[in-house]
Amino acid sequence: MGSSMKLSLIIFFTCSLFVQNTLANVICENLPTNMCSFAIASSGKRCVLENHKSPQGKTCKTSEVVVEKLSGYIETDQCVNACGVCREVVGISSDAFLSSEFTAHLCSPACLQNCPNIVDLFFNLAASEGVSLPTLCKNQEENHRALLTILSRGGVTPGPVAAPLAAPTSL
Repeated sequence: MGSSMKLSLIIFFTCSLFVQNTLANVICENLPTNMCSFAIASSGKRCVLENHKSPQGKTCKTSEVVVEKLSGYIETDQCVNACGVCREVVGISSDAFLSSEFTAHLCSPACLQNCPNIVDLFFNLAASEGVSLPTLCKNQEENHRALLTILSRGGVTPGPVAAPLAAPTSL
């Protein structure tokens, strides 16, 4: 019984080392395009999906953007879904913040509490535009609460309706 326990531990540690070495060697140019976006190379630089004149149409490249706390990381499908992002999009834009649907996903607890890579990326993007992501999320939450309050009261009271244009009068 003692020897089977030792063998189990040896196999466990061997597998652990193999998995660590496999995960630690992320090279953007070696990633398939459907895994590129939201990945971080072992060097700590973000991977980006770029349009390319090739049969595939897109390629994965290493950017110059360095991530301080993560390296050798490929974002999970759970986080991609929870945060409302898409791996197939080329580039990233602050225009995404204009969509309340996107902001609701990004600011959801499932994204904010479980997906530090995506949150870090959009935190920095928002900051580069002079916007605070925590403030944006707080506003999103307050707007959602206000909308729920309005809906629970039976809807929005219509405002004044513009009078129809009068037909021209003949003289």
